[in-house]
Amino acid sequence: MSATIDSILADFEILDDWEDRYRFVIELGKALPPLPARDRTDANKVRGCVSQVWLASSYVTKPDGRVVLQLVGDSDALIVRGLVAILITLFSGRTAEQIMSSDAEAVFARLGLKEHLTPQRSNGLASMLARIRADASEAIAGAR
Repeated sequence: MSATIDSILADFEILDDWEDRYRFVIELGKALPPLPARDRTDANKVRGCVSQVWLASSYVTKPDGRVVLQLVGDSDALIVRGLVAILITLFSGRTAEQIMSSDAEAVFARLGLKEHLTPQRSNGLASMLARIRADASEAIAGAR
């Protein structure tokens, strides 16, 4: 997937109709690389999601001490898979500190997701975000 969060935001702004935006989110999910079977573990399952969601993270410590996370994920629901793709675009390749200090909620607000997702999906999105932040925190602790 080669989209950036800025390109996703720009594409969302062009789409006026929420049905078109939903289709776009689904297309983002379809473009997400398949999650390797080894990452479909209970430990990588995100709790608090109605759909099945897996998020796996790994990190590398750069020579300058920065801890950079790489994320992969998947879901059994098309729209949720698209939300996973947005989260991966937003966070994968970022430092743990950037992830911890990011205002992801502001990005979601710009996308208008909060107003257009069901409460269950909004809760699931919050659970995915909490999981990514927890992984970033653990990466920081593990790199020390």
